[in-house]
Amino acid sequence: MRIAIPKSLRTRLLAAAALALFPLGSAAQAQQPSFSAYLETVAAKARAEGISQSTIDGVLGNLTVSNRVIELDRANVSPGAVTSTGFASMANYLNRHNTQARINGGLAAMRRVGPLAREVEQQYGVPASIILAIWGHETSYGAVKGGFDLPQALATLAWEGRRRDLFEPELLATLRMVDQGVPRTDLVGSHAGAFGNPQFLPSVYLRLAVDGDGDGKRDIWNSETDTLHSIANYFRDAGWRTGQPWGVRAFVPNSVDRSAIANHVVSPLCPRVHERHSRWMTVREWRALGVEPRGPIGEDVLATLFEPDGPAAPGYLLTQNYRVILEYNCSNYYAMSVGLLADEISR
Repeated sequence: MRIAIPKSLRTRLLAAAALALFPLGSAAQAQQPSFSAYLETVAAKARAEGISQSTIDGVLGNLTVSNRVIELDRANVSPGAVTSTGFASMANYLNRHNTQARINGGLAAMRRVGPLAREVEQQYGVPASIILAIWGHETSYGAVKGGFDLPQALATLAWEGRRRDLFEPELLATLRMVDQGVPRTDLVGSHAGAFGNPQFLPSVYLRLAVDGDGDGKRDIWNSETDTLHSIANYFRDAGWRTGQPWGVRAFVPNSVDRSAIANHVVSPLCPRVHERHSRWMTVREWRALGVEPRGPIGEDVLATLFEPDGPAAPGYLLTQNYRVILEYNCSNYYAMSVGLLADEISR
């Protein structure tokens, strides 16, 4: 008999298992150099990049290791991970994440900021519904932005070492943000270093955040205008194709030979995500196989077939814009939930 384990308990068990293999108490002993010595190395790199000493002292001074950050990082399991019974159910994930409350929140946000969102759509070519769906998934439309001190979290993760190549550049980018005028008190966010309404990483903020209201600040913490402009700018930079949907629901007859449409190309990005998709064909070619789109999509649009819960469950024809959503978070579960939430918001 299979026993269902609540998510909260499962997370604690995973954390406990990770800590048993690599206890937090031994982490400090296992690291070379010490945390303070590591911060001195980061400070030297920051000075070499032209960051002022006053910024370095103000951000790195008095930092300590956060054992809670390490615990959460080790316990983090992607929803796309393969289990003993295969991939986790997409339908169950959507039921947990695209709740009626989140949909209602998106509809309310559209009523409140609709004119602004449509202006942003006109400027960047990214649908207002997609922008709001990202906002909704990342922070529940600004309600939940995280409470971790970003320099402490990023310094801890960089020092801990498993993903130093990711987190050390983000720590240096945080220093540059402060050097450019971002208040130290604004540096609060998730345990993994994302912050603000759209949960940008520091390097993304420096490159793509936008001062949408023209007040001289790129305030993605408090300004809805800056938030929507910044999300739209991210999507435009990632290659959003104006006029194409992210994907459409599709009827897939049993006559379709899944082995004949299998994708044998290994994607250089997110390979585990893309291995679940078919090869790319035009919508016209899909129709010739009996696959019928259930939404508006051009006949010459290239699309890949995705049946997240198998042939007996809903299938989708996904466009290149779906891959743009994956740029934000490399997960089929995330991208599908964003796309479907956007559809609900735009109804």
